[in-house]
Amino acid sequence: MEVSVLALQGAFDLGLSALLDTLGTANELAGTMNGPRVAINVTVVGVRRRLRTAQGFSVPVVAAAKSRDPDAVLLPALGEKMPASLAQRLTHRDVADAGGALREWAQDGAWIGAACTSTFVLADSSLLDGHGATTSWWLAPLFRQRYARVGLDESRMLVSSGAFVTAGAALAHIDLALGLIRRQSPALAALTARYLLIEPRASQAIFMIPDHLAHNDPLVERFERWARRHLRQGFSLSDAARSVGASERTLARRLRSVLGKSPLSYFQDLRVERAVHLLQTSNSSVDRIASEIGYSDGVTLRTLLRRKLGRGVRELRSRYQSVARL
Repeated sequence: MEVSVLALQGAFDLGLSALLDTLGTANELAGTMNGPRVAINVTVVGVRRRLRTAQGFSVPVVAAAKSRDPDAVLLPALGEKMPASLAQRLTHRDVADAGGALREWAQDGAWIGAACTSTFVLADSSLLDGHGATTSWWLAPLFRQRYARVGLDESRMLVSSGAFVTAGAALAHIDLALGLIRRQSPALAALTARYLLIEPRASQAIFMIPDHLAHNDPLVERFERWARRHLRQGFSLSDAARSVGASERTLARRLRSVLGKSPLSYFQDLRVERAVHLLQTSNSSVDRIASEIGYSDGVTLRTLLRRKLGRGVRELRSRYQSVARL
């Protein structure tokens, strides 16, 4: 299998290394397995002759136009991590050039994957239009603003849609590489994950900071402050709208635009965040915590945690002894 790793100027060092090291480890381990050898030939390609990473390291690249026709293309993240700097970086010419190369490879049948901020490079090419995707959770508002035709679910670690796969933040580069290996050999992917000590992780939800997302918009931020004051009293859309100085329809539309959620869903996210904090930092029972955030008993809270966090609940159990009582 021919794999091109398309790296742009100022590539995120950890992302680039994670892709190369995961694929390299898989290649070494393939020789220890019975059966036909799975060979993954990796080439770092670029749309410019010289490449320096975000940390200033020089990386030799093959010109994208001269690379072999790849079976798969992987994009490591850009070095810019925050919305403003990322938006500015996406205006650079090499991003448009990368989009042209990606469209050509996609037309030739290549499987294309991107992680973290490189999901924006892939989305900029229009290849993700009409597809599902994920991205770094804190960049979701910017992604929705720029790419309305992409179905974003930032709670997921990995999203496959057609010939495209997107991965979440930073270390999700490893998940992306393992996803590619799994297409060739599930057994090799499982073995590589064991050597790299990577547990299955389907969700970014347990890492999200809801108020961080809310601060991208003044109206949403006012709603977030109102919601935190009323977790115990319960949700009322009319009260919330009146408090933030907007109509119910405007408030709901803004939440959907910025966060991809209804006001009630975001209110429940804040309840989950508060409940998880209390489970981690106190000895209170689930029933006691449920009453502090407006539920009559712990059954409803347990159901909400499992629905909102999914597999993340299992991860929380393993990390925090106090959460084992879930």
